[in-house]
Amino acid sequence: MNDNILAKLKMGDNINGMKGKRIESIDLLRGIVMIIMALDHVRAYFHSDAFLYSPTDLTRTSMSLFFTRFITHYCAPVFVFLAGISAYLYGAKKSKKELAYFLFTRGLWLIFVELFIVALGRTFNPAYPFLNLQVIWAIGVSMIALSAIVYMSMRFVLATGVFLIAAHNLLDPVDLPNSFLWALLHRPGDFVFGRFNIAVTYPVIPWIGVISLGYYFGHLYASHYDAPKRKDVLLTIGLAAMALFFTLRPFNIYGDAAHWSTQKNVAFSFLSLLNVTKYPPSLLYILVMLGPALIFLALSEKNLNVFTEKIAVFGRVPFFYYVVHVYLIHLIAMVAAVISGYNWSEMILTGKVNNEANLKHYGFGLVTVYAVWIGLIFLLYPLCKWFDRYKRAHQARLKWLSYL
Repeated sequence: MNDNILAKLKMGDNINGMKGKRIESIDLLRGIVMIIMALDHVRAYFHSDAFLYSPTDLTRTSMSLFFTRFITHYCAPVFVFLAGISAYLYGAKKSKKELAYFLFTRGLWLIFVELFIVALGRTFNPAYPFLNLQVIWAIGVSMIALSAIVYMSMRFVLATGVFLIAAHNLLDPVDLPNSFLWALLHRPGDFVFGRFNIAVTYPVIPWIGVISLGYYFGHLYASHYDAPKRKDVLLTIGLAAMALFFTLRPFNIYGDAAHWSTQKNVAFSFLSLLNVTKYPPSLLYILVMLGPALIFLALSEKNLNVFTEKIAVFGRVPFFYYVVHVYLIHLIAMVAAVISGYNWSEMILTGKVNNEANLKHYGFGLVTVYAVWIGLIFLLYPLCKWFDRYKRAHQARLKWLSYL
């Protein structure tokens, strides 16, 4: 790949010289959610209250802590949705068979990454006593499912996505507490298999719906699609999603098993209204998360400036960012634990960090959490920029880079 082509790519052009503003908006949104995602992971390893209660527990939380957690709720659904759009864009240059093969094999690879690479980063324990099936696992399974869904007509792809998102809450009353399969599909749970503890945090039914919906929306970014029309469609659907949320939620009609209720004051009552279910992601959760994302995509189709270009760097290398940030956060937390008077070995975990009995009195205030988060982003930027350049320069020759 010569310097001229690389220069065009950097400016947002494709090889044919067509402006790639559509892709820039996707990279920018993905970069934003990657940055925000790190805040929640830093909070889990550094905030003292993370070892005591959930930040969405309205009987104990504060406004600042609640929104520190709430803002990170946007990350998983937006990331999975954009993965669906990216799958469509990748498939636009491939045959259906090639696309299906890529999705299937990349899905298997992501499941492997969750089980063996990310799991090690979360615990630093090579015995793998604890496996947490989270977003990378969910994306992997969703990609495998999408490898079959792509053979449907786009109308049926849309119907599949909407149905899985809108109807899966009908399954909420079904309780099969000892069923590992049911946990994988719909209701989270913790299971013990021999010496392994497995937490199923991301049941896959609604996530398959989200990635399918993203794949359908990918056609809005086809080269022949009219940009003003795309903006109108995204803005209209985004606003409609928010309107539907604020229609259903106040009346506890449908879409979330956790009903809101009046709290000690108006502000906390509003928090209760927003306190929707992520595990699994309810219909209302997906509406209030994807609605603003669609509005953002509609309004962000413009040239990147110096600041947004830096954010987009993270969005172009999300896999690399995710894996590296897991290890960096844990490593920094290990140093923080030693400085706080703990033994480094106490950060070799056997489960979730905030469930470790030896760390119950470890942790810092919310200001420190934000300081560590900002420092982490500055550490990650040069690494991601290097990998972005490397990937763009070598991806045409090194096909395996498309899996990273």
